[in-house]
Amino acid sequence: MLTWIIGALHLATAFGLVGLVLLHSGKGGGVSDMFGGSVGATAAGSTVAEKNLSRITVLVAVTFGFTTVVLGLLLA
Repeated sequence: MLTWIIGALHLATAFGLVGLVLLHSGKGGGVSDMFGGSVGATAAGSTVAEKNLSRITVLVAVTFGFTTVVLGLLLA
């Protein structure tokens, strides 16, 4: 039962992590710049929303890593 719960959390964080990474804006020279990703970018730095997005992405990535280790230990 615990394996199913951790597995579901792992799957949710995997899809969430993909979505969060895709939400990040390009930093230059990438594919997003070819399609106008840098239009309207300011030289002042990142906004509060971008910082919060980065924090949430790190939190989800750490959760994904944790569930990977826990599933590995449970299924070993």
